Amino acid sequence: MTLLHVTGARPNFPKAAPVIAALAAAGVRQRLVHTGQHYDDRMSEIFFRELDLPRPDINLGVGSGTHAQQTAALMVGLEEEFLQTRPELVIVYGDVNSTLAAAVTAAKLGFPVAHVEAGLRSFDMSMPEEINRIVTDRLSDLLFCTSPDAIAHLAREGVDPDRIHLVGNPMIDTLLANLDRLDAQRARESLGLPERYLVATLHRPGNVDDPESAGALVALMQSAASRADIVLPLHPRGRAVLEALGIADHPRIHVVEPLGYLDFISLVRGSAAVITDSGGVQEETTMLGVPCLTLRPNTERPITITHGTNRLASADNLLALLDAVLDDGIESRMTPPLWDGRSGERIAHVILDWLDARETA
Repeated sequence: MTLLHVTGARPNFPKAAPVIAALAAAGVRQRLVHTGQHYDDRMSEIFFRELDLPRPDINLGVGSGTHAQQTAALMVGLEEEFLQTRPELVIVYGDVNSTLAAAVTAAKLGFPVAHVEAGLRSFDMSMPEEINRIVTDRLSDLLFCTSPDAIAHLAREGVDPDRIHLVGNPMIDTLLANLDRLDAQRARESLGLPERYLVATLHRPGNVDDPESAGALVALMQSAASRADIVLPLHPRGRAVLEALGIADHPRIHVVEPLGYLDFISLVRGSAAVITDSGGVQEETTMLGVPCLTLRPNTERPITITHGTNRLASADNLLALLDAVLDDGIESRMTPPLWDGRSGERIAHVILDWLDARETA
């Protein structure tokens, strides 16, 4: 009996690490597939070193491409792997193309699928990730939810309640496990930042793909930099467009290469606020009590607003919100339920019970 994990992009690795560790502690045989969707050292390899993830048993090396090209290459490589391994369960994470490709391929071959981070919805079908979430959830046999709203979404979609499990957030497991390794002062000084600074991450297609929208974003970030220095680790997506539009021309915007997990979270922990269009950063700032301004009209993680420090922002109100949080901060609310560092253990427990029931049947 083998459980097969599919990871492929930067957001997957902190989610997978506690699940793999908990199943390993239970003596379960596992196989880890890295699809190679993210392949740069800072976007991929460094996570295996920093988070004590086992080395992948196979790296498919699919690389970049259009959504169709990448997904097709993923499905071809994963089909061969699944047929050779014949896993008892395929475990997928988040909402990237690797997740969708693995769920579709496994389902067509008749292998059960477990989705970690199921049920999140932005209700914005212009987001490729939203399509990935909906399709993956529809095909999954086990759906592991990070928040109660995710359960409500799945219930409205008619998912069998017996397949849905509220387990908390394994990404937060990774954050809490590494708190004592976070050194904000060292990370700040290594980049020559002043004591008060902002962190920004920008990569969503709606923000960086269209030159007109990207130009407005650059102007907005330059205005924000008049309030405080901004460190901006630039994702490969959109980098050429943003740099061509002068994102690095402002003396207080520090454009850097993508950072490893520990360096990035250390910077976030020490920042005055974060400006982002990322999903995971909304969750990490919620746990760290750092004000987060999300440059999107919606979020699939509303619990970071109701229970955390996140606020949705637009070009019209970002600067006003930034001024407010720099002056007064944001009061952190209660910790979201089950975000306690034990989500990986809960997921492992559910999977083990499911395997026992299958064997008995």
